[in-house]
Amino acid sequence: MNKDFPDSFIFASRLVVLFLVVALAYILRGILVPLLFAIIIAITLYPLCNLLEKWRLPRSAASILSVILASIFLSGLIYYIVNQVIVIGRDGQEIANSFGNIYDSIQKWLETKFGLEPGEITAQIREQVHNALSNAGTYISSAFSSAGGTLANVVLVPLYIFFFLYYRDFFKDFLIQANKSVPAKKIVAMMEKVYQVVQSYLLGLIIVMGIVAVLNTAGLLVMGLDYAWFFGILAAILILLPYIGIAIGSIIPALFALATMDSYWYALGVIGWFQVVQFLEGNFITPNIVGGKVSLNPLIAIISLLLGGMLFGLAGLVLAIPLVAVIKILFGMSEATQAFSFLIGVPGQEHLKKDSYQLLLDKHKVDQIAQEENNQEENNKVQESKRKVK
Repeated sequence: MNKDFPDSFIFASRLVVLFLVVALAYILRGILVPLLFAIIIAITLYPLCNLLEKWRLPRSAASILSVILASIFLSGLIYYIVNQVIVIGRDGQEIANSFGNIYDSIQKWLETKFGLEPGEITAQIREQVHNALSNAGTYISSAFSSAGGTLANVVLVPLYIFFFLYYRDFFKDFLIQANKSVPAKKIVAMMEKVYQVVQSYLLGLIIVMGIVAVLNTAGLLVMGLDYAWFFGILAAILILLPYIGIAIGSIIPALFALATMDSYWYALGVIGWFQVVQFLEGNFITPNIVGGKVSLNPLIAIISLLLGGMLFGLAGLVLAIPLVAVIKILFGMSEATQAFSFLIGVPGQEHLKKDSYQLLLDKHKVDQIAQEENNQEENNKVQESKRKVK
């Protein structure tokens, strides 16, 4: 194909195909999101299912039991969070009064510092509240439609997970038959690598979340904040949103501290401690536990988060990193897309040195000369074989 079409045409064709795939994913996001979650969870549960089968359970029973255990764990976590929210909500009036006092203090400070009349601030707030209430119907209808979709996914996702576990060899056979030009061993090796990356990332992430939850809670307990375990666990769960999770998780307990404690220093202390935990998580905890299994370019990771959020919303932020890691593996299996796999990966030290550009030029020049020599040798062999035939 390279001989018939210029490289620029081939590259443009790949970009068009990529655009069409992304557009189709956006159109089908309602179906794809639960399917993608089910695939990732099924890959994570595969070792458990395989272990149960080694204990001589039938595959159907092992698959069902794996889904049940995962559902119990997630249900327990959701119950704990909802229960704590209800308990905190019982003190809602006291918290609201505290925020009212805080608002009065801020209003007096703005009046003294900038000369803003209290009526101007109140008018702006009332205008914003009026705008929010005017759109309440839209919000409520969206909430009910979203709730309906969530209830449907509560049933469908476990069902998807069961079938992905139960029919896993069937799907492997399909992939081998769909890629007959590629050796079966290569397809199996690719699937094993995908399993390894997803499992290492998610299982490592769960361990990281546990460590971060303990660190968050310890800091909140030292400061004497109520519901420390709830806020610590909630912030740890938000690690599912890379780069911004802990930052968002620190705002909620900081506001709670501002409303319930006798000094704003507690709120600043919460934010400061959570930033320390975020530093430890990003530089020591995650690299040592998750390691280089994902190996994504940080710039590509950020772009993938933005694109995932645009395509699938909050679910896209959670799915972005493992999906891009899988795409990197798939791109690396074909010579036509190896350059894109290289782009997604982490730059090597040879790309970060002061004189790296010249070194890379020399390297590619040597590679090109070697390739030309190999081509010349092959041509000579062909010519020699033709002479022998004559």
